[in-house]
Amino acid sequence: MTKKFDVAIIGAGPGGYVAAIRASQLGLKTVVIEKNNLGGVCLNWGCIPTKALLRASEIHHLLHTVGDYGFSVDNIKFDMKKVVERSRNIAKQLSSGIAHLLKKNKVETIKGYARLKGNKQIDVDGQTVEAKHIILATGARPRILPGLEPDGKLVWTSKEAMIAESIPEKLLVIGSGAIGVEFASFYQNMGAKVSIVELQDRILPVEDGEISDFARKSFEKQGMKIHTQTTVKKLNKSDKTVTATLDKKGTVTEETFDRVIVAIGIQGNTEDLGLDKTKAKVDRNQIQVNDWYETAEPGLYAIGDVISGPWLAHKASHEATICIEKIAGQKDVHKLNKLNIPGCTYSRPQIASIGLTEAAAKERGLDIKVGRFPFQGNGKAIALGEPEGIVKTIFDNKTGELLGAHMIGAEVTEMIQGFGIAKTLETTEVELMQTIFPHPTLSEMMHESVLDAFKRVIHF
Repeated sequence: MTKKFDVAIIGAGPGGYVAAIRASQLGLKTVVIEKNNLGGVCLNWGCIPTKALLRASEIHHLLHTVGDYGFSVDNIKFDMKKVVERSRNIAKQLSSGIAHLLKKNKVETIKGYARLKGNKQIDVDGQTVEAKHIILATGARPRILPGLEPDGKLVWTSKEAMIAESIPEKLLVIGSGAIGVEFASFYQNMGAKVSIVELQDRILPVEDGEISDFARKSFEKQGMKIHTQTTVKKLNKSDKTVTATLDKKGTVTEETFDRVIVAIGIQGNTEDLGLDKTKAKVDRNQIQVNDWYETAEPGLYAIGDVISGPWLAHKASHEATICIEKIAGQKDVHKLNKLNIPGCTYSRPQIASIGLTEAAAKERGLDIKVGRFPFQGNGKAIALGEPEGIVKTIFDNKTGELLGAHMIGAEVTEMIQGFGIAKTLETTEVELMQTIFPHPTLSEMMHESVLDAFKRVIHF
């Protein structure tokens, strides 16, 4: 028997389940199809469990610095099994929460592998689902290069790195994007000797150059070794170790590690979906869509990590809402402005940004004003024992438009949304200067950075 719906969504990650709930709210009969656990990679093997691990590593670091606060703690140790178990339990709890939300919103769920059959039909392990609108939210998986293939034992993807049985003495992280840097930070804080290899001339290459440089100095101060403009030519595995051949602009060296994490990006899950039975186009594992997430096949849409970046959970969720509201014929549906998408890296120190970098603004030929304020000038940061960091803001000198904001330091991933709201509201420096920031807070640095851009900074 064919089940018929208004909307069928393939994939139940941050894009898929949000699309399903919003569709049901708008009165559309909805089904979501998921082959694994509800919540997708983000909730089960990405965003959430990694933050649980990073919290554990943050506590481990704090326990070693309590002397600065007047405390004494002896014989500090941890149980890696329990650290991982807590992370996995949090993921399970939240996955169950997604099931509850879908049920509450009367969304039908089907567990199975979905393939497009054409004519707005989907095969789910032999069962046929038909829908007027089909949304692909199939997500992505770690990108793998020849010679760097993970084996799950000595060479890990992010998944294996989340469930390690012990902390390796020496760890190599290949790739210095958000995923690579977060794992590097976790393992460094837990006692490993971490090295990062990055092909580009700086780590965190999508971030503002000044923030990237600050991060490198901070990580190296913690004991990390960072190799930029370097490629890993090959990995030679023995029974218990991996020897990496590193090439830095023609200079080749070898170094042996206990474990290697490959974090060189992701690629969309576009294979074996039945896209060949549609007019949809795929380029480099990315499904091509228009501003409303429509593919070239009528009634077929795609959102999240399976389309163009940035590949972030909150982007996928926002795309889901836009896509569904357009399908439902809602008025005043706004296109996504990618310059208003914040990015966060939960390392120590944290990194957060939104909008144009200083270099990108200059490349556009814009006349800009740049403001900076250091954590060491903020009372709350000093009181917390977190004086390392900076808040940087970039404005259009002619219009006062906030073009970008870039931060590194404690809790900046929570602070960035203040600038996110400012950009959405098209706030100028005048409104930001007139906004009253509470004292004492870290957020005061956001205000001071704006003031600094216009030569009005007070506390530095």
